Amino acid sequence: MPEPDIKNAVFYVYVLRSETDAGFYIGFSSNLTKRLRDHESGAAFATSYRGPWKLIYYEAYLDRDDALGRERYLKSGSGRRFLKSQLSSYLEKKSAQITA
Repeated sequence: MPEPDIKNAVFYVYVLRSETDAGFYIGFSSNLTKRLRDHESGAAFATSYRGPWKLIYYEAYLDRDDALGRERYLKSGSGRRFLKSQLSSYLEKKSAQITA
C-alpha cells in the first residue's frame, strides 16, 4: 500500500482578523495559502467587503471531520471565548496600538 501524501491530508481551521473593523472570520480549508489569497483578493464572498485581513491563528488536522468539528466549535460562543483567551496577548497589543 502506498504511503499517503501528507500534503494532501492536512486540513486547516484558521482565524482572520479584519484590519478594517477588528472582527474575526473563522474558516476551514485544505489549502491555507490559496484560501488566504482568496480572502485578500476579495474572491471569498463572505469576507470581500471587510478586508484587508490578517491571519492570527490556525490549527492543522489530519482528519477532515475533526477540522470541521473544530471550526464549528470556534464559531460557537464558547469557542469565541476560547479564542479571545488564547489570543489575549495579541489582542491587547493590537488594542493598545489602535488607541495610541
